[in-house]
Amino acid sequence: MRTGPRHIWLCADDYGISPGVNAGIRELIVRGRINATSIMVASPYFNSDEAAALDTLNSGEKRAALGLHVTLTSPFSAMSADFSPLRKGHFLSLNDVLRGAVARRLQSELLITEIATQLRAFINGFGRPPDFVDGHQHVHLFPQIRDAFLRVVAQGAPEAWVRQCARAKAGRRLQDRKALTLDILSFGFRRKAKRLGIKFNPGFAGTYSFNSRANYPRIFPRFLTGLPGGGLVMCHPGFVDDALKSLDSLTSLRQEEFSFFNSDAFPRLLAEHGVVLADPTGQSYGTA
Repeated sequence: MRTGPRHIWLCADDYGISPGVNAGIRELIVRGRINATSIMVASPYFNSDEAAALDTLNSGEKRAALGLHVTLTSPFSAMSADFSPLRKGHFLSLNDVLRGAVARRLQSELLITEIATQLRAFINGFGRPPDFVDGHQHVHLFPQIRDAFLRVVAQGAPEAWVRQCARAKAGRRLQDRKALTLDILSFGFRRKAKRLGIKFNPGFAGTYSFNSRANYPRIFPRFLTGLPGGGLVMCHPGFVDDALKSLDSLTSLRQEEFSFFNSDAFPRLLAEHGVVLADPTGQSYGTA
């Protein structure tokens, strides 16, 4: 029997990817529609002004948890010197990074240096370590990368929690191949995080097919099915601008997600499912 509402995290990924996305995420934080955002310090559109505009929202009462969105795939570039492999000065594609990780062809020390460099950039931008750490396109779950990632977090942000991307059993849909892959990758990731004493979210949701037929208001309710208290739903809201179009293929759906979260229907939906957004002040994570 449910004794109270489930408190969850709704995390907007990719803060820093473009001015339009940044503005959309800040607006949703101000309205209390999301309670976390994950920041791409490796994006050319992340700078001290964008950091200050976000950090100001937490002055006084904390409105959102702020995390580091470790980025290791194209079209973004390395922040550390001598990182490799690169292609035309940029990270490799997602598929190439995955193939290299599975074959263990990546260089562990270079991964550690790059991830640590991104962590230092976050600390320099916000004056403190991140509340949590995750990876753009889930690269932090990949073999070899996860070892470097967890080592950097354990040493450089020991109080932070990390994002595991396995769904709770009650929320699993076998036809969602991407989610199934994340379930599998997260098994080893959680085991290694536990060994290092690193906290992580007990459940995850938010994957769907990014195509023109997607109807986000109809998709979102399934993310809440079976999601435990403390679970995390990732999302990608924001306004579309030329900067976003130059860096990412996920464009118009960001606007649709923003419109949904900004609508009166969204808080009603949460209430219908017995869900509230967690208070980012003083929240803690236990290992699942």
